[in-house]
Amino acid sequence: MKYVTKEPINKGWSSDKKYCITDETGTRYLLRISDIAQYDAKQSEFNRMKQVASLGVPMCQPIEFGISEDGVYSVFSWIDGEDARQVISDYSDTEQYAYGLEAGRILRRIHSIPAPAEQEDWELRFNRKMDNKIQKYNESPIKYENGQAFIDYINENRHLLKNRPQVYQHGDYHIGNMMIDRSRQLYIIDFNRDDYGDPWEEFNRLVWCAQKSHPFASGMVNGYFENDVPLEFWKLLALYISSNTLSSVYWAIPFGQDEVNTMLRQAEEVLSWYDHMRNPVPTWYFKAEKSL
Repeated sequence: MKYVTKEPINKGWSSDKKYCITDETGTRYLLRISDIAQYDAKQSEFNRMKQVASLGVPMCQPIEFGISEDGVYSVFSWIDGEDARQVISDYSDTEQYAYGLEAGRILRRIHSIPAPAEQEDWELRFNRKMDNKIQKYNESPIKYENGQAFIDYINENRHLLKNRPQVYQHGDYHIGNMMIDRSRQLYIIDFNRDDYGDPWEEFNRLVWCAQKSHPFASGMVNGYFENDVPLEFWKLLALYISSNTLSSVYWAIPFGQDEVNTMLRQAEEVLSWYDHMRNPVPTWYFKAEKSL
């Protein structure tokens, strides 16, 4: 693709270099450049995104993939809008809830893509992951005030992982990876951590949604389950959130004290929502019939 302007975008945790590029007609696109060593991985990622886009998911449409002197490049359509996380509080509770419903319904569509048949059994894979996180947490110089509540909940609920289905996952699905465009349409961005796994594990980032907006987080769950949320979901999600929260504190250490403090506060908040992991349904959640 020929372009006339190229402006760097310094956002997100990805190692990709991101740019806003403009062609001769003034149309903007998103350009991502990765190391050439990532060619195979990035080509697979691009193809999976094409599969997701074919389902009608509102997202950056994959347009072009190839190699340039800078490395592997991918070109996507540009979303002219704002970060949902930054603007969600500008909307009424009813509107926030409606955006959550939409996010849940979109996620359901994403999860319609099955995992490959050769995918490792979920119970084996996730138990190994949790064991590793518990070990690293125990070795961490910084711990939560009641971190043992997470470990106890994990050990008491591992059986819930048995025979879980696996599907395609966005890999980092939360309000920070969503945008609202000029026509108020919700878009999903940043598929570069995509994976395959238990569809319900995809909600492990719901913590960040709930911190920003209880109506949005409640709507996302209700939209996904069409207002019929099984208790089994909440029990399993509490397991996934326990596992995620455990690893957050030692993950944050290399990024400095501010990041560590953020995770300490987040763990405290999670424990309060779940009554120190004694109630699998978080206090912020409300069913659809509750008036806003």
